[in-house]
Order: sequence, then C-alpha cells, then structure tokens
Amino acid sequence: MEATRRRQRLSSNGGVSETTEEPAGQWGRAWEVDWFSLSAVILLLCTAPFLVFFFVMVCDQYQCSVSQPLVELYSGEATLLSIWEKAPSFTWTAAQIYTVWVSFQVVLYMCVPDITHKFLPGYAGGVQDGARTPAGLINKYEINGLQSWIITHALWYANAQYFHWFSPTIIFDNWIPLLWCTNILGYVVSTFAFVKAYLFPTNAEDCKFTGNVFYNYMMGIEFNPRIGKWFDFKLFFNGRPGIVAWTLINLSYAAKQQELYGYVTNSMILVNVLQAIYVLDFFWNEAWYLKTIDICHDHFGWYLGWGDCVWLPFLYTLQSWKLHHTLPTTHAAAVLLLGLVGYYVFRSTNHQKDLFRRTEGKCSVWGKKPTFIECAYRSGDGGLHHSKLMTSGFWGVARHLNYTGDLMGSLAYCAACGFGHIHPYFYIVYMTILLVHRCVRDEHRCSSKYGKDWKRYTDAVPYRLLPGIF
Repeated sequence: MEATRRRQRLSSNGGVSETTEEPAGQWGRAWEVDWFSLSAVILLLCTAPFLVFFFVMVCDQYQCSVSQPLVELYSGEATLLSIWEKAPSFTWTAAQIYTVWVSFQVVLYMCVPDITHKFLPGYAGGVQDGARTPAGLINKYEINGLQSWIITHALWYANAQYFHWFSPTIIFDNWIPLLWCTNILGYVVSTFAFVKAYLFPTNAEDCKFTGNVFYNYMMGIEFNPRIGKWFDFKLFFNGRPGIVAWTLINLSYAAKQQELYGYVTNSMILVNVLQAIYVLDFFWNEAWYLKTIDICHDHFGWYLGWGDCVWLPFLYTLQSWKLHHTLPTTHAAAVLLLGLVGYYVFRSTNHQKDLFRRTEGKCSVWGKKPTFIECAYRSGDGGLHHSKLMTSGFWGVARHLNYTGDLMGSLAYCAACGFGHIHPYFYIVYMTILLVHRCVRDEHRCSSKYGKDWKRYTDAVPYRLLPGIF
C-alpha cells in the first residue's frame, strides 16, 4: 500500500501539521458499541436483504404495488412460499454476465491508468492523496473512475449501434437473477474483509475492534483494506461496479421501453438525464470524494461491501420500474427544475468547500473573503494538526446544505414517477434517513475530533440541513 506519515505538512483543510509528544486523542469510528447501535445493526443485517427482494418482487409480480402482496398475504390468497416460488431464481447466464461485468471493472480500475486528466481542464485524475486517517496515514489512490465510465458507456453504445454482441435490454431481462449474483459478491467481499482484518490487515493501526462480532462485520474493522499497492476496497466498491452500472441500468430500462412500446417516455428521459448528471458529477469529483465521510470515516464492512453491490444498484434505480407514462409538460418542467436546482445547491456547496480547502481560505465566496474557525486535532500517531471550518457561503447557511441539495434531487427522481404508487418514493424516504443519520454520525465524529472548537463552529452555524428549522 502506498501510504506515508506526514508530520509537517498542510492538512487537507489547510493549516500546518506539527509533531507533538502528547498522547493522541481518539476520533473516527466508535471503539465501543451501545445497545441501541447493536440492535440497529442486527436489525439491518436481518432485514435489508429481504427489503431489497420485496421491492424487486412487487414490481415483478404486482405492478409495483406495495400494498397488494401484503393484502394477499393477510387474506390467505398468497403465502410467502408461493411468492418466493414465482420469483426468478439464480441462473448461470446471469452469473456469467455479472462475472464479466465485475472483471471488466477491475481491469479498468487496476490496469488502465488515467489519461483523461491530461486533456480535460479542471479534472483531477491520476494519482491523488487521500485524507489523513485516524492513525496519521495518507494513502495514495489511482483516480480513473471518469475514464472507466466513459470507456464502459462508449462500448455499450458501440455494441447497441454496431456490434450487437448482446441486447441493450440485457440488464432488464436478467434483473432478478442478477440480484442473487450481486448478493453472492456482496457477502463474499464483506466476509473476506472481515477475516482479512484479523489475519492480514493492510494497516493494523487503523483497525478498530469493538468486541462485538455483529457490529464488526457490518460496520467493518479495517479502515482501508487493500490487496497489493493499489486495489483499495472502499474506492473500488463505492464507485465501481455499482455507480458505473447505475446509468447502464437506466439505459437498459429505456431500451426495454423502446422495445415494448416503440417510444421512450419523457419521464424515463428525465430520470436518465438527472441521475446521469449525478453519476458524472461523482466521477468528475472522485478526487474530492476521497475527503468525504465514506472514505475519511467509514470502515469497510458489510455496510459498504454488500450495500454497494446490492442496495445501491437495485434500490437507487427503483424509479425506472414506474416510468411507463408520459408526464404533462408542467409536471415534467417542475421535476426538471427541482432536479437542476437541487444539483446546483449540491454542487455549489461542495465546490465552495473544495475551493476553500485548496486555497487554504485565500479565495472569494459569494464575492467576499470567506470566514472560518481555526480547529486543532490529534491523530493516532500523536501528531497535532490544524483545520479550518468555513462559516460563509452555503456553509454559513447550514452545516450540511450539500445534503439538502442531494435530497431535492432525490425527490425529483421520485416525482418523475407521478403519484399513483408509493413504491418509487421509498428512495426519498431512505435518502432522508441516510443523510440525517450521516449528519449525526459526522457531527459526533467532528465533536470527538475537534472538541471545544466544534462547539464554536456549531454556535456560528446553528442549523444542519434547513435554515431556521433543523
């Protein structure tokens, strides 16, 4: 693994790191688990796979009606066994498709160094530094997600237009068998990472053992598990194969609609466009993503391993099941406006923070010099480091306004499906729970990391997501 300790350098937020002989403070993920967190972990481990199956099943068998299977179960018209028997099972065709897909993404990730940063102005690709880990390490990453996305979609387009090696509807046609394949990979990867943390961790100093096997398995032990120098589990599974596949899944649904009806609805086009903007934004800013909570805070366990393989591709694309109708012009315009405004808030907020970090606060935000609070923290190697927390621009309005923009975009995806079913709206409910919980987790970590300096920051910016409300 390419990692270095840096005692005298600029921190990721700006400021100077320096050596100290005093004991290091503890920050990052919790070392001990309370009963509430443990109960939540066990509940998710037991229910999340069945929840994914339920939402996929209701669209396959009940035209996406969430209530109908429950009514039939209650009335005795159906049993759990009868529903299970009607669901498509594992197939070797799906296994071959998924094996080729994941292998192809591994090859693009490991064997094709990024060249797009050499001719795309403003894009930060190639070898990049990550954020400082709790143990004081700074890992290096090969950022080539945008290039992988472009190559994958160029080949998809070339196949659909010229080569015809496989049908553009291949994902839709094998959707439920693929569910079983993604589950197999998700559990294999999560279990491997769990065992690896005990037997041959990449960096033992960044491992965290809580003493509870369920929590360790779900939330992870290793901070940055790697195989070899460059294969980083978190970066690969967070971005590939799930997020690269996101736009392909939507395109496969659109291709199926064209095949069945001879046209593609404006609602399908809206969701394809809005979600493609989000995916492209992710890969364009993949180097910035190294400084976010997924990489900087979360350890790699079932939560990320299974979640990225199964939860993301199957539940983030729920809307595509219900885009059979053409929206009225005013409805479509409102959805588009909500999605674009949400993206503007999301991207502008993140851009302000990235600009502030890169320039160490020597920049202009909304036409003014940004204000900030100077913070200090200690890493596990005993080093004293400094960060600046911005209190102007969008970051002076609320502490997580980027999440607010994200939720606006999520609502737009759901609204494109109309209001006939609640099924597509699970996504906005889930995203709200996820991001509110992420706010709480992030702020707990920051409070532990920065201490009284964090209290000064929350006094200066009192709201989390909605100014004046929350």
